[in-house]
Amino acid sequence: MSQPARLAETIRERLVPFPREHFLSATDLNPPAALALCDLANAFVDLSRSDHKTLDLMRGRTVVNLFFENSTRTSASFEIAARRLGADVTALSPRTSSVAKGETLIDTAATLNAMKPDVLVIRHAAAGAADLLSQKVGCAVINAGDGRHEHPTQALLDLVTLRRAFGDVGGLTVAICGDIAHSRVARSNVALLSMMGARVRLIGPPTLVPGDADRWGCEVFHDMREGLAGADVVMMLRLQLERMDGALAPSTREYFRFWGLDREKLAWAAPGAKVMHPGPMNRGVEIDSDVADDPAVSLIQDQVEMGVAARMAVLAALSERRGGLA
Repeated sequence: MSQPARLAETIRERLVPFPREHFLSATDLNPPAALALCDLANAFVDLSRSDHKTLDLMRGRTVVNLFFENSTRTSASFEIAARRLGADVTALSPRTSSVAKGETLIDTAATLNAMKPDVLVIRHAAAGAADLLSQKVGCAVINAGDGRHEHPTQALLDLVTLRRAFGDVGGLTVAICGDIAHSRVARSNVALLSMMGARVRLIGPPTLVPGDADRWGCEVFHDMREGLAGADVVMMLRLQLERMDGALAPSTREYFRFWGLDREKLAWAAPGAKVMHPGPMNRGVEIDSDVADDPAVSLIQDQVEMGVAARMAVLAALSERRGGLA
């Protein structure tokens, strides 16, 4: 049997229906479903690294990417993921659509629904936008980030990345550092990594950590040294100045001094600790290039690669749930 045929057989063996009709939140998963998606994503990693990167699993299916916010990694990875599965892909920009003329999200949903897509991927500045859209369309909806609420596929790709690096996340101490208040990535990762048995910490200045964060089921630290002590994974977050109302952080130079990750601060973590960042990175603000670009400690490029594989797994599993694949 040829390598492409073996990979295709492995993927079909690992393909299971998604546990829900839509993927709106990390809590839409449970541990068995998350592990099954990780196993499927690993098979898609092998496919993406092969000479034959495409399958016809989603032949005849249509995926619509609707991004109301700027995106490079997420939008590109969803498009590449869908094309590698054999789907037809349409990317809509609100700036060149009827949204720019005042059309509401509900009207946009009705218009798209009439075109009978199979999957709609949405990123929107308003929390709950993906959930609202899922109630108005007849296709599967994937939340690619809704305001400060959630970014579930980012959490899934981070889980895939960590399992490939450590074998298991159960018992790992993961420190998520920086602008927690404006981070949908932090919220989804806290939910999914805690569900999978990791010990999650949140680290940041009081102005950038939500007041109810201690009720998220994780530890909260306002001291970088104390929070990083013994951490196996250090996940840095971007300082989201565009979402801030007023001055919640000092100058970027002062921010980096106290909260930016460099070699000195990384030494406070456990020996062999790995570094992650969901991107885009502000070098010299929340992370030093010397750390971000060191393959001995950084998993950042792995996260980008796993983004395509994890989103292939989600697209395939949702399509499988909705009636089987080619």
